Amino acid sequence: MESLSGLDGAFLNLETLATPMHVGSLHTFEVPPGYQGDFLTDAKTMLAQRMVPLLRRHLTNMPLQLANPMWVQGEVDLDWHIERIMIAAPGERAQLEAVVAGLHADLLERARPLWKMYVLDGLSSGEKAYYFKIHHAMLDGHAAAALAAALFDTAPVVFKTSARKKTVPARPYPKPPGALRLVAAALRRDARQYVKLVRVLPGVARTLAGLARSSGGAPDHGTVKPGSGKAAKAVTGMAFAPRTPLNVAITRERGFAAEAVPLAEVKAIAGACDATVNDVVLTVCGGALRRYLARLGPLPQKSLIATMAISLRDKGNTDFHTQATLSLVSLATRIKDPLKRLQAVHGHTTATKAVARHAKSALPTDFPCIGAPWLISTLANLYGRAGVSEVLPLLAYLVISNVPGPPVPLYVGQARMTGYWPVSIVEHGVGLNITLMSYAGQLCVGLTAARCAVPVVRQLAVDFVLAYVELKHAALANCSITHLPGPAVALYLLGAQLTYLSAIMPTADGMGLVFSVTSYNDMLVISLTGCDEQLPDPEVFAQCLRDSFQEYRALLPAPATAARATRKTAQPTQTT
Repeated sequence: MESLSGLDGAFLNLETLATPMHVGSLHTFEVPPGYQGDFLTDAKTMLAQRMVPLLRRHLTNMPLQLANPMWVQGEVDLDWHIERIMIAAPGERAQLEAVVAGLHADLLERARPLWKMYVLDGLSSGEKAYYFKIHHAMLDGHAAAALAAALFDTAPVVFKTSARKKTVPARPYPKPPGALRLVAAALRRDARQYVKLVRVLPGVARTLAGLARSSGGAPDHGTVKPGSGKAAKAVTGMAFAPRTPLNVAITRERGFAAEAVPLAEVKAIAGACDATVNDVVLTVCGGALRRYLARLGPLPQKSLIATMAISLRDKGNTDFHTQATLSLVSLATRIKDPLKRLQAVHGHTTATKAVARHAKSALPTDFPCIGAPWLISTLANLYGRAGVSEVLPLLAYLVISNVPGPPVPLYVGQARMTGYWPVSIVEHGVGLNITLMSYAGQLCVGLTAARCAVPVVRQLAVDFVLAYVELKHAALANCSITHLPGPAVALYLLGAQLTYLSAIMPTADGMGLVFSVTSYNDMLVISLTGCDEQLPDPEVFAQCLRDSFQEYRALLPAPATAARATRKTAQPTQTT
């Protein structure tokens, strides 16, 4: 028997028909040529062989819902937990996303372990796919990545016939703990939590105040130090920001869309702009929302604010309990120029990180829970009633999370995973969630929305891609120049003098021309590297470079020209 933490229990108690509190993921797979197996059977075999205690957890309720339930280990019926779904014709990405959206809207059955897998057949591409959902009370995003590492293989595996027939050993349900035992456990647990809470309360108050002051409250044109008066004033104004179509009381219908961008490109953008991957993600999200909302009417007077998850885990912590808190960050959507918007976002996140580092040790993820089911459930239902969520002050427009995932390809049997998209939670007043997960060189983007807030979430996914391309082209700026200082004296190899030294540099999408300037033995050697598509005739460009050099040389005064005449000048080299 194991107690739910206060935070995990809150996700159970916040759940309503309109606001399910499970998270999920969509996975696509490529099978090898000649594959004759059954993907559902392979998935079931994988789970049977790798069944972790987390997936065996059942809820045992407290008498009269006095406190949060307890976890107990029990039997898992894989035939019930794994189900096959046929995707409607023609089996394109649109039909796949629609199926995931429909499945994500359904509540999990609390009488069984709180997870479910749906194998999705019928994709026209020939790919295999499945959608997996699990209650947020069982894990958070980082724990989900740890669960994937525990379940999947990192190389192809051929399941033997005997292994395919293997199922999870039947285990009789343990005898439910008696009412007195449950109540006594809850009282002991709460007594410990009250002692801890008294000790950490001053630090919690300071940390929460710092997060409020530093998160998204800084003006868009610069960085404000945490705790400054300007930040506090900006947060005050932010709380009463005008609403958008995203900020309504929601219904149970969901929308979902998936996209992916190369992770190496995202890192290149971050490196070129002296920012972080998270800064790039937030900037692209802001650009996408600018495009989306502009079609619906004037952009909001103030920049949009996002709720951003901050992990409280120490490095290497793979515990399956939820260990995260939320902060607020400005998306700087008032700024049209993507590079200036990125600089503004970087200023906001820098201030937030300073406080978040302290939050890891100051903010508890567990707290007393006696009476919590009554209180939280009542408040959740009240908040969802028509009009209530639309009257209270608005703190955030949407939720954004960026979760590091597996860096290497994963496998189910012989099938290689080609995509790993998160599917997340929306709430009343916050009808859009954008969660990103890195996987095997990709940054997979999952957009989850309440359909009443975002009727066609695919449009917003397209806006995300367009905003990304805009930022990429602006950041990588089509070309780059690198100076590589070389030896000041001549070099020899087996008696032969090295006449000049040049460099060949890599190109990237959006940056099809790279210059390298190498100094060697009183010479400057200018090399250019380009791709065939963007630089079909490099010699023509090299001649333009020579002509440009001569034009500048002609502008020098006569004495300076004569002085420079003694300096050796190498001809430009080019590489394609």
